Amino acid sequence: MQQPTDLPQNTDISSAVVTEVSIAPTEPVSAEAVITPTQPDFVLGNSQIAPGQRVVVDIPFGKLYTHTELNIGAHVIHGKKPGPVLLITAALHGDEINGVEICRRLLRLPRLNNIKGTLIVVPIVNTYGFVQQSRYLPDRRDLNRSFPGSEKGSLGSRMAWQFTDRILKKCTHVIDLHTGAIHRSNYPQVRATSRDKVSLKMAESFNAPLIIKAASRDGTMRGTANGLGIPIILYEAGEALRFDEQAINIGVRGIVNVMHSLGMLRTLKRQTKTGSLFSKKSSWIRAEHDGIARYYQGLGKIVTAGDVLAHIYSPYSDFEVAVLAPFSGIIIGRNNLPLVNEGEALFHIAEVSELEEAEKTLDAISDEVDNAMPAVLSKDYGVV
Repeated sequence: MQQPTDLPQNTDISSAVVTEVSIAPTEPVSAEAVITPTQPDFVLGNSQIAPGQRVVVDIPFGKLYTHTELNIGAHVIHGKKPGPVLLITAALHGDEINGVEICRRLLRLPRLNNIKGTLIVVPIVNTYGFVQQSRYLPDRRDLNRSFPGSEKGSLGSRMAWQFTDRILKKCTHVIDLHTGAIHRSNYPQVRATSRDKVSLKMAESFNAPLIIKAASRDGTMRGTANGLGIPIILYEAGEALRFDEQAINIGVRGIVNVMHSLGMLRTLKRQTKTGSLFSKKSSWIRAEHDGIARYYQGLGKIVTAGDVLAHIYSPYSDFEVAVLAPFSGIIIGRNNLPLVNEGEALFHIAEVSELEEAEKTLDAISDEVDNAMPAVLSKDYGVV
């Protein structure tokens, strides 16, 4: 079996070191019996990966002021047959760890050994923030507001530029995994730009409960991918620094669904799935007074205009004020901290048409995940 090329000891910032290689066949194969690969080797950094190989590539992305090197590890599964190059990223914000567990479970799937195309999985993009359990880089910059970056900019700008140049531009499709911020939870949802039909198709295939058609922000990886013409979807679910089992299950299943739709995995049998809900508009409901909040509505709940979402009261008097839903929709985000300041975001509500049908759809998708996933996981999803 062809091994990745050896690297010199003194590698530059674009270098890569293979730390794990797939096991060679136990039985010798004669030269006459060897089948020529139908696709070329895949190159990441200075590593050359032959068809049928599965490796982990460590790419140096910078140093701490103590001269400690920090790398970005990329799992690469290079199929024997040609196909898309799908990139999965997580922990772009260092404290959003749900995606790290999604990547771990995904990589345990036996079926990934027979994919078409190439799968690149980067479980931890922001290694600085991950080590410090922080959303940000050491200079307090947000890496996901630094794209596409600059070769000679700030730390965040340099990292964004390297990631774009070394990894992102190698891919044909991207799934970026996120959670809510600290003390804030998100209901499982996929975001995609409405102008990119391929991204919308990926979002539908992912089959999260909700799809939000939203333009990308400036400085984000999603915005950079859109500018490069690379279809990308963003999966949001759970809370920072917390594992959410349902969100993880939906994430693993969603990635596999997208791989099926892209032709990277062979579909064994067609399963009937409840289609995701679509929303074109969402808004945050903010506190009109500071105080202590008692929340009554949770994620995924259908609310109508005028429903009481919470009460805010003062610990020093009998003052109390209700927080009302200004319009009907689905709660897709919620503040989990009861101590609130005036103007603080409390509930994120997405508008949808036909609330009664929306509630049935959400219940059906939830049942599909809760009931079907355990049996599937034991066989196909490799969860322990």
